[in-house]
Amino acid sequence: MAEEKQPEALEDEKSEAAEEVKNEVAEEEKAATSEKGEESEGPKNTVTVEDAGPCKKKVIIEIPEEAIKKATDEQFKDLEKEAQIPGFRKGRAPRRLLEKRFGKEVGEQVKLKLLADASESAVKDNELQTLGEPDVDFENIDLPESGPMRFDFEIEVRPEFELPVLEGIPVTKTKLEVTDEQIDREVEQMQRLSGVWTPRAEEEAVEAEDQIIADVILKVEDVEEDEKLDNTEIYVRANGFVGAVPVEKLDEVLVGAKAGETKETSVEVPKTFFREEYRGKKVDVKIDIKDIKWLKPGELDENLFNQVGVEDEDELREKIQDMLQGRLEQQGRTEMTEQIYKHLLDNTDFELPLDIVGEQATMVLQRQYTNLIMRGLSREQIDEQLEQLQAGSEQQAEQQLKTFFIMDKVAEKLDISVNEEEINGQIAQLAMQRQQRPEKMREQMERDGSLAQFSLQVRQNKCIAKLLETANVTEKKARKSKKKTDKPASKTAKKTPKKSAKSKENKS
Repeated sequence: MAEEKQPEALEDEKSEAAEEVKNEVAEEEKAATSEKGEESEGPKNTVTVEDAGPCKKKVIIEIPEEAIKKATDEQFKDLEKEAQIPGFRKGRAPRRLLEKRFGKEVGEQVKLKLLADASESAVKDNELQTLGEPDVDFENIDLPESGPMRFDFEIEVRPEFELPVLEGIPVTKTKLEVTDEQIDREVEQMQRLSGVWTPRAEEEAVEAEDQIIADVILKVEDVEEDEKLDNTEIYVRANGFVGAVPVEKLDEVLVGAKAGETKETSVEVPKTFFREEYRGKKVDVKIDIKDIKWLKPGELDENLFNQVGVEDEDELREKIQDMLQGRLEQQGRTEMTEQIYKHLLDNTDFELPLDIVGEQATMVLQRQYTNLIMRGLSREQIDEQLEQLQAGSEQQAEQQLKTFFIMDKVAEKLDISVNEEEINGQIAQLAMQRQQRPEKMREQMERDGSLAQFSLQVRQNKCIAKLLETANVTEKKARKSKKKTDKPASKTAKKTPKKSAKSKENKS
């Protein structure tokens, strides 16, 4: 009869068995971890990066056969768990049968995954600062039955260049003073803003700065159907728009025409134009004039004074003078800023391909729009400048883009960034100028996509301020102030602006 074990002995055996199981589990986990580590390293791709022109890189990748085999095995393992094959239980179908039935589909999935992963890793590992996604021709790349898979693609990248010395940039500051002529022009502008578009007499012809109502037909190159615009407004300006098409010297086409007449012209839309459907195309423009209107200025009367918040013309002119002085100070800062930009552009050398200029044209327009808002220009002034920018040349768009890339690198070198508090502060200032609530303005910027560009502009302004701190500034007087005879007259005019205005009326 076997000897009966004591409770203490049984407990010891249980402990030893538990310890043995624990050790086995630990060994298995260690082996699994080691195997996982080996798998994670795996065979590496061979990547070569070559220059392919301005702002372009050609990336050549070779994926080793081992990596293809491993990816294929993993795909089939996942398939084995889910595949439903007649005659076999789920997860029990043999690999050869799966290969026969799903081989083509699995191969395509493996190919797409390998190409996507390899492209992403190549861009990341080589620290390519891309402007778009890799242009991989997936359809014309085959997964080889044996051996490595080779493919290449081109990708647009940020330009590579060296910045000039940022300290001691030469800058000239012009000392500007408000003149009577400037005040007169501002008064006229106020009268225009309060004016009314008034129909011209039937026999009168179109003049510059008029507004015409017309039916328009646009025949766009390579587009079968004509674009028709009924009762559209056209402003007679040197660089105007007919519909959404920019027309240089539009005033020369329309001035002198009368209601009922038809005018035609053809334009070559710039290759950098922000509207893709017109970009780089020839457009034939036909304008059937229906009505002609001229802007009748508003009167300098009590209604206008109440709108501005003044008692009379004297107080109006004094208020305008204070406003213009602030504007001139801002103009001085803007002139120095433009000199900084010009210095950086003249002393930085890199090329941008035309396709990048075209693709980024919308961004350039948004940045310019934000800049004009930050300068405090009126809506009409902003619209006029945007029209000129939209109708601008390829060179202008390229210059804007170069400035963006240069200032981005300046910000990086000077370690300049902006936080939410600074952005909100700038938005609050703009909201105050436009008599809006800051939170409402921010919401609007988020909706129309301008908030990101606004943030970049705030950072860019900080860069300029930093560069001006170390700039070599030379002050000069404005050209008009060189005439000594102008100074006493100017001072007298400032003290008695109304008399000056009256004397002009008498002369006329």
